[in-house]
Amino acid sequence: TMNSLNQIEEKGQKRRKANFIWRFQRNKLAVIGLCIVVVCFFIAAFANFLAPTSYDVGNLVEARQPPSWGHVFGTDGVGRDYLSRIIYATRTSIMVALGVQVITLTIGISLGTLGGYLGGWVDQIVVRIIEIATGIPALLIAMFIMGLLGHSMWNVIFALGISGWVVETRITRGQFLAFKEREFVVAAQAIGASQFRVAFRHIFPNIIPILAVLLAFQVPAVIFNEAGLSFLGLGIDEPVPSLGKMISTSLAYVRTYWHMGLFPSLMIAIITMGFTFVGDGLRDALDPTMNR
Repeated sequence: TMNSLNQIEEKGQKRRKANFIWRFQRNKLAVIGLCIVVVCFFIAAFANFLAPTSYDVGNLVEARQPPSWGHVFGTDGVGRDYLSRIIYATRTSIMVALGVQVITLTIGISLGTLGGYLGGWVDQIVVRIIEIATGIPALLIAMFIMGLLGHSMWNVIFALGISGWVVETRITRGQFLAFKEREFVVAAQAIGASQFRVAFRHIFPNIIPILAVLLAFQVPAVIFNEAGLSFLGLGIDEPVPSLGKMISTSLAYVRTYWHMGLFPSLMIAIITMGFTFVGDGLRDALDPTMNR
């Protein structure tokens, strides 16, 4: 019956969850990465309280000062506290990364589910859409959109999100194609479960861990893409800080004012390292061959 099938699935999910937590905790780098990610989210959430000053308050008399007790990370070209700018820029990067992932996952899961589960002519249309999108560089699409819409954080999120959903679609479609032939799915269909219930109650929960791994690896990629747009002058306008924009503006002074390029570069490296370690830990913990 449906109740018996649900009970079996719930027991299996509890067992897999316990095994996953145990394997993840054994990976020390993954735990370190998780701590880094938590700290980054804490900085993003409480930037207003952590920053010594506002990100747009400057003093030309103190422009381009090296690190000191008054300004731990120095100041930028118009005398704004660099530590405050980096704290707010970290929040910008996290918000952009999460916003882009919401868009890409929404599009990718929707198209991948339609193509992978329904199959037939619907799947053929999804495959053609993927092929067309793959043939156009995502960053080029984002640059075009930014040129049309203007330079704001929300436009960056939209541009990177609308151009970066191909990987999510491919993975979701492939997983639905693989799972819809499994025994528990066939059993659910045989006892009269609706297509919606089979797709989102029996198949989709098994895909969530794979999407979680993808999310952990995609966040650094989004941060690099945002940094690339800002580096090219197509990112977020002043005075809102961006790590990529801070690196870009530091190039003219990098030999004399070393701190202007070093600290935002280190922050990007730390964020990337944290999410990469978490992604590696999730991938290893979810790998059946690691269950010993």
